[in-house]
Amino acid sequence: MTFKVPKDVTFCLEEEKGKEFIDKFWGKTPTYCCVIANTDTAKIPGISAAGANPDITDYTPAADMELLYYGRCKCIEGVPITPDGIPTPGLITMSALKLAPMPVFVLNGGLRVKPHAPYFEVDGNPGEDIRTGKSVKNAERTYDRAVVAGKNLAKTTDCLVVAESVPGGTTTALGVLTALGYDANGKVSSTFPVNPHDLKQKVVEEGINACGLSREALKLDPMAAVQALGDPMMAPAAGLIAGAAESIPVLMAGGTQMAAVLAVLKGMDDTVLDNVAIGTTRWVAEDEHSDLCHLVSQIAEVPVLAANLNFSLSRFDGLKIYETGLVKEGVGAGGACIAAMASSEGRVTSHGLNDEIEKNYARLVSRR
Repeated sequence: MTFKVPKDVTFCLEEEKGKEFIDKFWGKTPTYCCVIANTDTAKIPGISAAGANPDITDYTPAADMELLYYGRCKCIEGVPITPDGIPTPGLITMSALKLAPMPVFVLNGGLRVKPHAPYFEVDGNPGEDIRTGKSVKNAERTYDRAVVAGKNLAKTTDCLVVAESVPGGTTTALGVLTALGYDANGKVSSTFPVNPHDLKQKVVEEGINACGLSREALKLDPMAAVQALGDPMMAPAAGLIAGAAESIPVLMAGGTQMAAVLAVLKGMDDTVLDNVAIGTTRWVAEDEHSDLCHLVSQIAEVPVLAANLNFSLSRFDGLKIYETGLVKEGVGAGGACIAAMASSEGRVTSHGLNDEIEKNYARLVSRR
């Protein structure tokens, strides 16, 4: 192996494949692309902590992307926060992208509020409440268009990081994973420290009962599963990855939501699975109330990597509280950090990331 494995990356699943994957990113300049969307599932009380109130979740993905492009948000004041005042993990992603600069692109899967920033359009629509059993429109169309985007992005870069920002996405992840026949109950993550598994399962069962399709039919059709129980991020994210991974390595940056995208990808194009990995944060990897590795191991032999960020010694309470299990992941935070470490040949470390994150927190949050 031609590189020194970064000490700040943990190989959680398929370690040897994970090391081989890091080797593909080593010293290269990746491209980062975030697929963003809204789903009314996020507005179900108790489902998401991605906004100070449920209606604000419509602004979260757009604000996250503005933060990455401009270093500040334009569609809202300040940055997206949880009801407890914890800032978006987009702060982590922004910091990683500053330390290891890489091109940034955005793909609109289906938004109610669009960012004041450039983005790819695949003609998607905002998602409905999955309890209707009809949560996403035209999933296959957005998948197909995203495949084209992925193929063309792959011509411009050596490797790709695909992230997501969609409040309520762990519930829709449970919906799609369940619809596709995987053992996912109690396994998806949450922005809350106490994961509302019972509420999520109840919501998913309502959606399955309302969708008008049998469980066997859902298992055999990834696009039907997304349209019934998913969100508008999933199909274009899977398409983007499928198109790019034909020719370059793709790091799927996220937590248990990326397990659902992986399941969709497997159902649509399993020929590219050897060229993908999932990159997340330590907070997801060590979460006692979810199980990313169990989910992924059911789907494919794909490596799972985690960035060893630690805010326990932060001077800011808003960062320290990440250590209690709030937020954990989003906007590709863990994957962006892993990509920064690998592309910089280990010069970017968790210590350096912590310093940059604190600096940005002080500028954007603590002085509000």
